[in-house]
Amino acid sequence: MSSVPLSFPSLPHKFLFLGCFFYFAILQVVNAATPTINVGNISKVEDAAYFRLYYGQTFKVIKNGLDGKSYLLIQNNTRMATRTKYCTTRIKSFVIPLSNYSIDTVFFPVSFFELVGLLGNLKGITSELVASPCVLKLYREGQVGIVNKTDPGQISQFSAYFISNTDQSQACNYATFVPFGEDAPLQRAEWIKYLGVFANLEIRANQVYDTIKENYLCLSGVAANKTSFKPIVAWMEFNDGVWSFTKETYKLKYVEDAGGVNVDDSVNKVTYNISIPDDLEEFHAILCTVDVVIDETYVPDPIAYTVSTFLQNTNVEDHSCFAFLENQSLWRFDKRIQNSTVLVQDWYDGAVSQPQLVLADLIEALFPSGNYTTTYIRNIAKGEGVMAISPEMCERESSTALDPVVVAC
Repeated sequence: MSSVPLSFPSLPHKFLFLGCFFYFAILQVVNAATPTINVGNISKVEDAAYFRLYYGQTFKVIKNGLDGKSYLLIQNNTRMATRTKYCTTRIKSFVIPLSNYSIDTVFFPVSFFELVGLLGNLKGITSELVASPCVLKLYREGQVGIVNKTDPGQISQFSAYFISNTDQSQACNYATFVPFGEDAPLQRAEWIKYLGVFANLEIRANQVYDTIKENYLCLSGVAANKTSFKPIVAWMEFNDGVWSFTKETYKLKYVEDAGGVNVDDSVNKVTYNISIPDDLEEFHAILCTVDVVIDETYVPDPIAYTVSTFLQNTNVEDHSCFAFLENQSLWRFDKRIQNSTVLVQDWYDGAVSQPQLVLADLIEALFPSGNYTTTYIRNIAKGEGVMAISPEMCERESSTALDPVVVAC
């Protein structure tokens, strides 16, 4: 704010001095009442399609395109923080940085909180069904408690309650976090910036995403120059006697970025019933064109799912036609699991926040080197088993931010 020279020609000098004193005192009060954000501590959305960020002097706004809400985040050291509260179907307000928070663990990628360095403020989870060793460690040590999500009184004690289900009824402190809604791996990973604004940790969120994106693009560039031969990849799922080829966009994008080709879109049948001879013959004909298979079939006990299970489900007896069997390239994405009463797969957690590791896995599946150990996928054609996630696997202080893994290109 610029100042205007004061002139009091008819006043005694002492009144002139007092006038100047009170003028500058008022300026100090006004400036103190409206603190500003460090303009460097901002995030800009580069790739994600379903959220946007906007900044004011003492507040921020997240526009979430998946739940249709705007989140007004007000700095805790401002007058606005004590005077303003919104809780409507269109807008919600939160005071930031959050002093604490809880999460609904159903299909929730808590690894984003680890990467941005927010586990220290996590105080409540709705179950221990998480794929994070450090969250399990916090729970075992009593630093994080179990909360009943059907009890509004328990949920209301937290500054924010993060959920991934946009369809459920929401109280005032609910905030949806839905990277799963994006169509591409990097778009999903950029949701770390969404979390960063809740804690004034934009600089950290930017650094993490830049590291992940740079590594992902480097790996993709190397894969594009691997060879002129592009392996054909099929994502497949078996359910109640019927096989189908998966068409989820982010999975198809992974294959393209890994240097492969997805099963031709001209495949005109959506499902293949192995009990119908014509379906089975057509299904086998398609499989004969495939070089790599990723079997997504859900089973409650992945340990028991082997290549024999796959052969039984596909009704395959003669292997000679199937290149992916001859070359032992039959994969599943349930390598990292936390198997209690309900199966929890890290594919829906860490693999979402660090897509460069998934891409590196797929590159190894498509172009085997033999000297890279995959993180999220396992080759059941070679008898590879699962890895059980446990609290003992947390090798850092839980409150310390997790650094993204950089894979050599």
